[in-house]
Amino acid sequence: MAEAKKRLLTYAGLKALEDELESLKVVKRKEVAAKIKEAREQGDLSENAEYDAAKDEQRDIEARIEELEAILKNAEVVVEDEVDFDKINVGCTVKVYDITFDEEVEFKLVGSTEANSLEGKISNESPVGQALIGKKIGDQVDVETQAGVIQYKVLDISRSL
Repeated sequence: MAEAKKRLLTYAGLKALEDELESLKVVKRKEVAAKIKEAREQGDLSENAEYDAAKDEQRDIEARIEELEAILKNAEVVVEDEVDFDKINVGCTVKVYDITFDEEVEFKLVGSTEANSLEGKISNESPVGQALIGKKIGDQVDVETQAGVIQYKVLDISRSL
């Protein structure tokens, strides 16, 4: 079997996944088991929507637990204290000037598991993330996107909070 891909995570991302896994195993499993037990007590399972819904929820929870365990098993935590802030890397917060749209933008560079564009967290595997990795303050970067080429100028690199 091929070795599973290493998943880069910040410490905060690792903690969030561990907390979610713990919650699913300790809290959600018990809640669903109680729902299934309650639905069984109602009698005929062949036309019992509550039973079917609870079994579906149980399946979803078990699938997510399996997914989280696989991610955590292959996790490689970026020790943010050891990140070199002379150049952009996972674990950095980067302020760039978007030349194309004439605005300043801030990104936190994270592993693909933690990426969330609504929170300004971009993956090191995304087109923007790949283009920024290794760049220094003052560097200009051209990023190929679906919307065309976007140009950024790196303004600042700092430790993520």
